[in-house]
Amino acid sequence: MKFTVEETNLMCIYTADTREELMANLTEMQGHLQEDETELKELTASVLTKLESMTDEEFEAVKGELVGDFE
Repeated sequence: MKFTVEETNLMCIYTADTREELMANLTEMQGHLQEDETELKELTASVLTKLESMTDEEFEAVKGELVGDFE
């Protein structure tokens, strides 16, 4: 599964040990977003869709490469 730089950064911020935990963290964060935060809502939805379509084994392979680009 290919993630954009922005998606990778978001996953780094809400990092977790498992795919399910990361999905839970992102889902919880979504509940705190304001109506005007549409870009972050869309980004989060995109990441969640990709995570849902992955297996735990695929996530483990990606997790090792999660290094955010915060510059």
